[in-house]
Amino acid sequence: MTACATEPAADRHDDWSDPAGCVITRDGSYAARLARSGDSWFPERWTLDGPEPYAVPLPGNQPEEPGTEVQPLSDGRVLIRRFADGRHAFSLLYPTGPGTGELPLGAVESGGEESRLRLLPPAPGGDRVYALDVGPRATTLWLVAGGAFGPERLAEIPGRCSGGVWLDRTGRMLALDRETGGRTKAVVVDLGLGGEVSPLLQIAADSDDRLLLADPDSGLLLISSDAPCPGEGGRLGWGVMGSTLPVRFPECLRAPGACAISPFAIQPGQVLTPESCGVGLRIGGPEGSWIGVWRPADRRVRHLPAPEGWLPGAGLWTADGVLRLPYATEEVPCGVAQWAVPREAPGTGDTSPEDPVPDGAAHACAEPSEPDPPEPAASRPVPLQQAPLAGRMANE
Repeated sequence: MTACATEPAADRHDDWSDPAGCVITRDGSYAARLARSGDSWFPERWTLDGPEPYAVPLPGNQPEEPGTEVQPLSDGRVLIRRFADGRHAFSLLYPTGPGTGELPLGAVESGGEESRLRLLPPAPGGDRVYALDVGPRATTLWLVAGGAFGPERLAEIPGRCSGGVWLDRTGRMLALDRETGGRTKAVVVDLGLGGEVSPLLQIAADSDDRLLLADPDSGLLLISSDAPCPGEGGRLGWGVMGSTLPVRFPECLRAPGACAISPFAIQPGQVLTPESCGVGLRIGGPEGSWIGVWRPADRRVRHLPAPEGWLPGAGLWTADGVLRLPYATEEVPCGVAQWAVPREAPGTGDTSPEDPVPDGAAHACAEPSEPDPPEPAASRPVPLQQAPLAGRMANE
């Protein structure tokens, strides 16, 4: 059986610079994206924490390039990264009556054709924005908004880094997927210690192990690794931060066919109960994409149709189990669909058939679940192999 591929972290971040994409603050109060007017693109801020969502256009003096990145801050301003003349320029945008105010923050020189700079996911607190500049042999971590003097170079990390997952609520611990020696392993960068790097995942010595998502409340980690089936591509698995138990790779997250599974949101607030956290999955096949909902305690994936105009890969959970998905159509230019997803009744997860895949999707991508495969052997506890790292986070 051919596994349903898990999208690697680098590909997921490419989606953020897609003009159809959307970035949401950690607290769910604001979102930002590039919107289209005819053939032109302009930044747009969404307010999500009011009675109804609404959008505020933030056009500049000229249309934006499709590869321009935007990210909302918790105060309602929007950071924009533009590339021109070999420089990455950063500014903060904000509405000023009928126009758009812009506060330039400075620029970072491009490292050349082999270098690639992109924004990291929104940081805890919502008042800082970070970026990675990936070079041929090393990666530079930048603070591009929220510092005292414009963009600040924080650390240089050996190897080519991708991904980007915050492990705590203080914005100190950042997980990255680092490629060195032909293998990719997730590592932790401690911003409180000047960018000190510690190992995070090593499921097997010759496996590629990436961290896709993490929830600081419960410690739930979503992982991609080719350790269970070498040569087959990444399998989606889960573990618990600080646990000595091995990562598990549920069979229900593995499906045949030319499809891909990418987790995009974890339910917060489930302290000490990672098995009960809802996980939102973007499932894509040859005939379209839809939503999957899964919990570690369940043995199946619930399939839900994506709302029309869904901004792919964008969404968040509320603590009480509501999945919120932003969408935009001609009739509703700023909307949020909500799914209240109930938990499985005890004892039903092992025997219930899969929910039907939404119409128009690739039916080959969903089959009844099978027993979980044997767990791969791990030479060291996974995840968080280093005890000092776990203790450091506990003392935050």
